[in-house]
Amino acid sequence: MAFSVRDLARTRFALSPLWEVVASVRVLKRPAEHPLYRSWSDEVRRRLAASGLDWRLLADLVPEPPRAIPVFVAPPPTTSVADLGLELTVLRATPSDQVRSGLSGPRAPRSERIDRLRNDPRRGLAELAELVAAYWEIALAPYWPRMRSLLEGDVLHRARLFAEHGADQLLGDLGSGVTWDEDTLYVGHHYAHGSRQLGGRGLLLVPSVFVWPRVFSVITPNWQPTLRYPPRGVATLWERRSALPQALAAVIGRSRARLLAELDTPAPTIDLARRTGITTGGVSQHLTALRAAGLVDAHRSGRYVLYVRTGAAEVLLAAADARHDETDVLPSG
Repeated sequence: MAFSVRDLARTRFALSPLWEVVASVRVLKRPAEHPLYRSWSDEVRRRLAASGLDWRLLADLVPEPPRAIPVFVAPPPTTSVADLGLELTVLRATPSDQVRSGLSGPRAPRSERIDRLRNDPRRGLAELAELVAAYWEIALAPYWPRMRSLLEGDVLHRARLFAEHGADQLLGDLGSGVTWDEDTLYVGHHYAHGSRQLGGRGLLLVPSVFVWPRVFSVITPNWQPTLRYPPRGVATLWERRSALPQALAAVIGRSRARLLAELDTPAPTIDLARRTGITTGGVSQHLTALRAAGLVDAHRSGRYVLYVRTGAAEVLLAAADARHDETDVLPSG
């Protein structure tokens, strides 16, 4: 992808719950090929089976390469707000000719259910939107607060990279298959080749939980050029939380030590309350104290304030861990 100055000026970030639906279906279809998500996929497959939801149309629309996912199923978001309802409104309003075109190319997916969608786009899109909403409630809504914290934390990190080091660092740190050289972004693909001009439209960067270790791109005339890439820390998203640092808890209190341990990725107050069992008001009070002590920073992201550990907090946690390790190996008596 070749950038002009105007393209750099129009490069932006957005989150897309609808794309997470599509990308997660890809993982669910072949869980053995995506071991990073095994704990999530095992649990969600049980949830879907118990619900009786027929999600085969979604599965059909998310084929394995070399067939392509039709862009209209999860188009690049037009706003930075992570709002599934808004994205489903856009999906329902997709022009019929766009649906038929997306389902008719040589790499388009094929099935009887897709044929019905192509033959009657208005009815098919309404049914697809209802299916996505039902799937979301079962498969992603229970995990979304933490997913969103991870995604917004990644955007915050990359905004810092841009502010401190410029576009070279921002665009050169998006994944192992992405490199930046002067005015060109190189994206590795197995099934697509050639160069593209962004044409002054800029680049939309969408961090996505379920794409690791790949990146997915959209370069079509009807949408802003888009790159969906894995965020930092995605490998730890479903891991069990680290143990409470007891030595640090003895100094600053259990609740504050727990909050510092949980802030391995930026998170809002409501998510921290859910994860720790502390009331939202209690979390807010502890974070205020930790921030005053220089152990936590706060950054606004849309409607949320994300909290993150400072370097001083990292030193405290590392020292507590080191002391714990020394205690474990000391001889008794």
